[in-house]
Amino acid sequence: MTKDPEQQSSRFSAVSLGRGLDLRSPVLLASGTVSYGEELNKLTNLGKIGGFVTKAISPEPRQGNPPQRIAETPCGMINAIGLANVGLKRFIAEKIPFLQQLDTSVIVNIAGKSIDDYCTVIEHLEDYEGIDAYEINLSCPNVKGECMIMGVSREATFEIISKLRSITNRHLMVKLTPNVTSISSIALAAEKAGADSVSLINTLVGMAVDYKKRKPLLTNVTGGLSGPAIKPVALAKVWEVYNAVKIPVVGMGGIASFKDAMEFLLTGARAIQIGTMNFVDPDIGETVADALEKFFATPENPTIEEYTGGLMIG
Repeated sequence: MTKDPEQQSSRFSAVSLGRGLDLRSPVLLASGTVSYGEELNKLTNLGKIGGFVTKAISPEPRQGNPPQRIAETPCGMINAIGLANVGLKRFIAEKIPFLQQLDTSVIVNIAGKSIDDYCTVIEHLEDYEGIDAYEINLSCPNVKGECMIMGVSREATFEIISKLRSITNRHLMVKLTPNVTSISSIALAAEKAGADSVSLINTLVGMAVDYKKRKPLLTNVTGGLSGPAIKPVALAKVWEVYNAVKIPVVGMGGIASFKDAMEFLLTGARAIQIGTMNFVDPDIGETVADALEKFFATPENPTIEEYTGGLMIG
């Protein structure tokens, strides 16, 4: 639920990502790690964070890839869930009523096999309250031949975001893949097409094997690597995109602490998303949000606006 800007002005960490997406805190929880918020809402106070991003929604229900589809790796995990979700019809009937009750911002992640799929989901969601933004997933690395194909092409990115911009006035956040030669060129294409913000990075393509059985750990063979292991890559990509676009950057990739969040803000992220650590500590979002509030509320420290993007080079 988008908050009243006058209400937010009294809070140190309120940030605006534009087009009505005003967050009480720069801390968001990433898609795929909190389902639709129902389970996590029993374990932590979602009202203390900026908001969360739902699991990806596609026009039809998806069972995803067959198991095994998650495996632990050093300093992280690798997954090949395959965008499993309840589908548009059940999302509207079963999930939106719950989302409408939350006192936090709700961003719906959208995925599909074609531009028409993305358009179908947004067209059906436009009439419902309780949704503050859409995160357009153009970067899932473990679904063969689908959204990842669009996310690695400037032309395809421009085409789909232009189309979506023409059918919604809600905030469009575009989720970018690091599995490209130039992530900034994709970000620029999204910006030119009308995106309001970009979120990055999605998972890196990775693989885990059992040397004794001589088999991959995942049935899909490869999957998406996430967790602390990818943080250095994520920071580099956030810095690159921040210096290329004018729209807000939402950073993610291995954030596990207040220190990690501060590093992303310093390299240019206006807000951050916490993903894999939600499986380890359901309170991580609230913990990081509280720590950020304490830091930026201290008079001798810079404001969040002064600190964001303030990395000193040389």
